Amino acid sequence: MIGRAFYFVAGALVGGYAVYRATRAARAWSPGGIADRVEKRVSSYREALRELNEDVAAAVRAHEEELLRRYAADPYPELPRR
Repeated sequence: MIGRAFYFVAGALVGGYAVYRATRAARAWSPGGIADRVEKRVSSYREALRELNEDVAAAVRAHEEELLRRYAADPYPELPRR
């Protein structure tokens, strides 16, 4: 009797878990689920591109400041005087 009850409960748990997983899979492969996954990927790529753009802009500003310091401080260095 206890053996049958155990198998009944175990079967119910396995069946419930299988339904849960099947429902999740169906929701993941529905058009809405696919759109959600694509939206998450696009937003992560957008954030990565924004960070790259900020890094490149900072590097360009630093290089521009270095060039201005080097060449704009004295446009005519060491001209001979007569």
